[in-house]
Amino acid sequence: MALELLRGVIHPWHHDHFGHMNVRHYAPFFDDACYHMWTKLGLAYRDMLATHGVHTVTAQATTRFVAELQAGDLIEISGVVTKIGTKSCVFLFEMRHADTGALHATYEVVEVFFDPNTRGSTAMPDSVRAKLEAALA
Repeated sequence: MALELLRGVIHPWHHDHFGHMNVRHYAPFFDDACYHMWTKLGLAYRDMLATHGVHTVTAQATTRFVAELQAGDLIEISGVVTKIGTKSCVFLFEMRHADTGALHATYEVVEVFFDPNTRGSTAMPDSVRAKLEAALA
């Protein structure tokens, strides 16, 4: 089941010389949605390190642009967990028009569990895995 993560408004300063939202402005919306994803999964990112001894870093992010957005468009971003590995998980986000439901972009992100002491990837804690598995699409 997709979780609603974020709602936003496209403003004129998001536009480029072609008159639509420039690709550079999609990333902040999707990145913010990623933080909300952890909370919706019951794994508040602000508590990840203190509770589980790890946090995550984005190892890969792929944006697919489907339809342009213009100033005044309202968006909503939803997300699902699509894969769970030993040290990583994958989220898939969809950016849709809030009024029409039309798909405007997707964002697939690989989040790798990270040990700040070793500055390297580490195994996903079992307590985190259980919550991710419960949400697996």
